[in-house]
Amino acid sequence: MRNSFALVAYAVAAFSFLAAVPAKAQEEPRWSIAIHGGAGTIARDDMTPEQDAAYRAALQNALEAGTKVLREGGSAMDAVQAAIEPMEDDPLFNAGRGAVLTWDGDIELDASIMDGRTRDAGAVAGVTGVRHPIRLARKVMVDSPHVMLAGEGAEAFATEQGLERMSPEWFETERRRESLKRMKAEQLSAIDVDVKFGTVGAVALDQDGNMAAGTSTGGMTGKRWGRIGDAPIIGAGTYADNRSCAVSATGWGEFFIRVGVAHEICSEIRQARLMEQATCDGPTEPGTFRECWARPPLSNDDIELIATGVIDEVANLGGDGGVIVVTPDGHAIFSFNTSGMYRGRATSEGFNEVAIYADE
Repeated sequence: MRNSFALVAYAVAAFSFLAAVPAKAQEEPRWSIAIHGGAGTIARDDMTPEQDAAYRAALQNALEAGTKVLREGGSAMDAVQAAIEPMEDDPLFNAGRGAVLTWDGDIELDASIMDGRTRDAGAVAGVTGVRHPIRLARKVMVDSPHVMLAGEGAEAFATEQGLERMSPEWFETERRRESLKRMKAEQLSAIDVDVKFGTVGAVALDQDGNMAAGTSTGGMTGKRWGRIGDAPIIGAGTYADNRSCAVSATGWGEFFIRVGVAHEICSEIRQARLMEQATCDGPTEPGTFRECWARPPLSNDDIELIATGVIDEVANLGGDGGVIVVTPDGHAIFSFNTSGMYRGRATSEGFNEVAIYADE
């Protein structure tokens, strides 16, 4: 009975304190978004001013597409899809149009998306001819009882859903044909040919406090035997959970799968929050009550440290790449162990940036 009285007292204290806060002091709804267009060996000396400008313009275009959704009160899911689709259409990136070629000269696309509010997810692997794989992944989540569809089955589902299809010629670029040709002629590995991982992705926090993550890719040059990387695998290349964070990864997929990178980061952030919550012994004064009642905050440095620790684990196994992360507190961070990552982020506080090189 005493415990019941205590709970009632706590609830009354919380209501009284929150009601006493002036309306103008209440926090404004906030949002944030981060995007990536791949990580890898990206050096200034290897980029012409025109190439540098083209990548920055493409990143800003994608960032603005997602930002517009969030600014107007749209959902994190809509923002993620809106940011990824322009990159799937841009031959600068290894996703959709401009994707790398398989050993047989085909293009096989992978994508996934996840809703942090419900932890619903959808993914597709090894699909051909679908203009926007991220849209198909969302259709799998919403309009099928499954999480992942692959190959011909996924393509049949895309046709049933009326999604736009394009001819193989629309996807192929001379640059990707030359990469495959050089790989075969010089007996190179996919890592030697690709130099960078052109996977694209986005993570977002909307004004309702919901998060989402999405990733789309063409995989690795010269891939064989239906190879699938981390991008369509929930928990490896993509993960979102309102209790902790949203993550999209880019890198050497086999290592990201082995570490479970996206889920690992979100899990560690959630555990860090729980540890901070455990330090609250109960309400002693209104300010203390409010601090303990709320979701425990973590700083930008805390989030970056956690993400970097997981990326370091990938490096210890021999892999490289990077991640983008957003949190319920509105942090939008990057972490990568390569010389560059095509990236961008924006927040409701007016922050907006795109970057390429590690020293930016």
